[in-house]
Amino acid sequence: MGTRCVRAFRELRWNPPVAAPPEAERRFTGDLLTVLRDLDAFLPLILHDYPVQDTVLREGRVADYPVVAIRELLMNAIMHRSYDSNAPMRFHRFADRIEIQNPGGLYGMALPENFPRQTDYRNPVVSEAMAALGYVNRYGRGVLRAQEALRKNGNPEASFTFELTHFLATTRGSA
Repeated sequence: MGTRCVRAFRELRWNPPVAAPPEAERRFTGDLLTVLRDLDAFLPLILHDYPVQDTVLREGRVADYPVVAIRELLMNAIMHRSYDSNAPMRFHRFADRIEIQNPGGLYGMALPENFPRQTDYRNPVVSEAMAALGYVNRYGRGVLRAQEALRKNGNPEASFTFELTHFLATTRGSA
């Protein structure tokens, strides 16, 4: 399983058109713990916040994407991906959205009509390891936490595409 993580995750940044080469590419390699640690350090570097005027004399800060939402969706992608596939997980940042795609569709009892309320674990050993390492805590709460964080930040809720070969989560930037 550890060697599969060598090509498990790729981050690309694009501005339209998509046919153009990406502006940046970063590959995360190594065993599960190495990839998790690298993502933990990487995520705050690519998600930005900016000042907004609260009152005449005070400024607040607003994030383009809440870190907790993107983090939860990434942790789900790592935990629930199909490790039988050689396809990488993908993190694509476009000018207006972030797409996180992992190989393998919904698994077991999880179906489009009961997602995200019903959970099932394709990789129970990976799930247990991620919990023991402190990267996930309450099984079955990640997507709900992500949606709540997006709403509170002023983003639309994430949308999900369920295919047999992959799972895609799409988040849109805040207004």
